[in-house]
Amino acid sequence: MIQNHEIDYQIIGEEMQYVEIELDPQETAMAEAGSFMMMEDGIQMETIFGDGSQQSNTSGILGKLVNAGKRILVGQSLFMTAFTNVGYGKKKVSFAAPYPGKIIPLNLAQLGGRAICQKDAFLCAAKGVSIGIEFQKKLGTGIFGGEGFIMEKLEGDGMCFVHAGGHVTEKVLQPGELIKIDTGCIVGFTGAVQYDIEYVGGIKNAIFGGDGMFFATLRGPGTVWIQTLPISRLAHRILLYGTIKQKDEGSILGGLGNLVNGDTW
Repeated sequence: MIQNHEIDYQIIGEEMQYVEIELDPQETAMAEAGSFMMMEDGIQMETIFGDGSQQSNTSGILGKLVNAGKRILVGQSLFMTAFTNVGYGKKKVSFAAPYPGKIIPLNLAQLGGRAICQKDAFLCAAKGVSIGIEFQKKLGTGIFGGEGFIMEKLEGDGMCFVHAGGHVTEKVLQPGELIKIDTGCIVGFTGAVQYDIEYVGGIKNAIFGGDGMFFATLRGPGTVWIQTLPISRLAHRILLYGTIKQKDEGSILGGLGNLVNGDTW
């Protein structure tokens, strides 16, 4: 069995973070298209079909097509970029987060070799990590799961990095311990955590609650990562402010604000 490449790293920044990965000669890091930030001379870039894992390389053309199709379902590209140190000394390559939040390092060797993450959360990983999809088996989860329906599955024994919006908190669940979370606020969880969807009871809660009719239930044992600002929530607010003309907060102050902002009546 071929192990994943071992990589050293450093996460830099506060609100807009990036991860700097140090590669030994012939070591490779895999990243999503568009996440690259900078690299030192001596690192070679190569666009590859799929995720570059051992599973993809040994499954033939059909297997690669299936894996690529799965990546499309979780919002990823058909292709990934491999960054390989072809020089003689240590070289560094950096990958940036796509929006304000935190980068979470996941050592799969310490997490049972498997982690489940929100779709499009993956940023980069050591070569050999397999990035696939995790379908929830229960019908209710599939129909009502929303953002949590199709999750990313990260497998292997190397380091990988996922990105979350806003602040991130980590909760360790004991066996049988249950936590209820908005589906969009889930960043990821370890493979032993049981995941399901639960209906928000009460007609008033369903209609006027403002948080949807369903939330996720996660049952331990395992570790769960939770974000305060899902990208869907951020995008909804931006779209709301960009497409709906705001009411003036008082006729005089509102008019002055429009003049200052350059708005015309």
